[in-house]
Amino acid sequence: MIDVRGLHKTYRVHQRKAGLGAALRSVFHRRFETVKAVDGLSFHIARGERVGFLGPNGAGKTTTLKMLAGLLHPTAGDVAVSGFVPKQRDTGFLKLITLVMGQKQQLLWDLPPSETYALNRAIYDVPRAEADATLATLVELLEIGDLVGKPTRQLSLGERMKCELAAALLHRPQVLFLDEPTIGLDVSMQAKMRDFIRQYNERFGATVLLTSHYMEDVAALCPRVVVIDHGRLIYDGDLKALVRRVRPDKRLAVRFSAPADRGVLERMGTLVEHDAARSVLLVPPERVNDVVRETLASFSVVDLTIEDPPLEEVMRDLFKAAASAPAAIPEPGGPDAGASASGRSADR
Repeated sequence: MIDVRGLHKTYRVHQRKAGLGAALRSVFHRRFETVKAVDGLSFHIARGERVGFLGPNGAGKTTTLKMLAGLLHPTAGDVAVSGFVPKQRDTGFLKLITLVMGQKQQLLWDLPPSETYALNRAIYDVPRAEADATLATLVELLEIGDLVGKPTRQLSLGERMKCELAAALLHRPQVLFLDEPTIGLDVSMQAKMRDFIRQYNERFGATVLLTSHYMEDVAALCPRVVVIDHGRLIYDGDLKALVRRVRPDKRLAVRFSAPADRGVLERMGTLVEHDAARSVLLVPPERVNDVVRETLASFSVVDLTIEDPPLEEVMRDLFKAAASAPAAIPEPGGPDAGASASGRSADR
């Protein structure tokens, strides 16, 4: 569904110092710097996949999404979405995709969302009966039946985002480019948005490419991740496999009914948190069973959980490794790696 090969995007950025003198000099002589926003990016995404598109601020994620949506033209490289070249902006392509950006909105501020829905139906030339049926489905999934008649300015941020999604999906696109769709939302609303995206993907077989700095979004929705830094691909593959390679140890979080001996805990594994009531240990996977048995035998345990390290810590370690020694990144992606990862995810 999405095929990216050797994608580049560069900008010429005007550079000058602060002050009136520098401003006057720049009128006659300007100094430019070439900035690489995307640098040789390649990956492939199969139909129906949900893929997380991750990277630190300034990594090139939004620039890439805009090129995939046809809003920006690549400096070099090839991009295809369902066989269409995005920069050509064919009508068939525009009806196939949608781009949702958490910091932008298309709803008309002084009018209710229903007016925007009517406008989008006309723009996309969707038959009225089909649009009404799609809207009824979206209203049900998003639980916005009591919101579509209210002026947009009277809606909360979370309510507006749900109505934005309905507007973006009225033409029933098969490719969703989602750029921070849950930004600024509370925990409850984030969970509802994630549930909706999953249901839409499963009901309509849509392909989803999601960027988010909320790792809960990625962990809940995306079996596969594509990670970039400074515009370059540093990982493309299974999310769980990435966690195992970057942070192989399991986290044992234990709550005690009485203070636990720190020395005993340190002999069991790497102690990362400890107080009178709770401790967290890092333990190699092969020793988890032994450590759990020893913990239960040695202490009065109220609660014990075994989990993977937080995804935020995994991504932080991955970016550090990319900055210090690019060759150390586990299984860096490429055209072939991306294709094989797509196949594995599609099979799942």
